[in-house]
Amino acid sequence: MSEVNLKELYHRAREVARNSYSPYSRFRVGAALLTSSGKIYVGTNVENASYGLTICAERVAISTAVAAGERKFEVMVIYCEGEKPVSPCGACRQFMAEFGNFEVYLICDGTQVIRTSVEALLPMGFGTKDLNT
Repeated sequence: MSEVNLKELYHRAREVARNSYSPYSRFRVGAALLTSSGKIYVGTNVENASYGLTICAERVAISTAVAAGERKFEVMVIYCEGEKPVSPCGACRQFMAEFGNFEVYLICDGTQVIRTSVEALLPMGFGTKDLNT
């Protein structure tokens, strides 16, 4: 991953986080997803009074990419406001694993950047690789 692409993904994730609908948690998150075709898809968290209906930024970005016909992902940058990066929730980890093992960068307003992968976030996860097709 070139530094230019990572910077662009960071800026796109940070920008889309501003559109977050988070009146309950006031916790804004943005995600930028680079596909194998070179396109970037973004997502932000959208909360709901019925918390179970809330959707995270990571799942919005992936769903938008899938709706556009994308299935192969290279890198996702997950941005949150604050001093420390946060890890995706369990539901997002499983959702990400459905599409393979790609790089993930957790970034915040502070200087800390965590580079990881879907597989590291969800060890021993299950998904399409487990289907006997």
